[in-house]
Amino acid sequence: MSFSENLKNLRKQRGLDQTSLAKHLNVSVKTISHWETNYSEPSIAQIIALANYFDVSIDDLVDRK
Repeated sequence: MSFSENLKNLRKQRGLDQTSLAKHLNVSVKTISHWETNYSEPSIAQIIALANYFDVSIDDLVDRK
């Protein structure tokens, strides 16, 4: 599963909408949407913040096997 799919699944599993996640990460809803549609990718700092927020490893978040 790709990063974009993982992010969307994690967000939905936690019952969050894009707005809530965007507020937590201090980014726009458009940014979250772009990440989830694979239009753009987060910075390493944002990947770390996402991994911490969802309590998963970076490897799991980006689907590194």
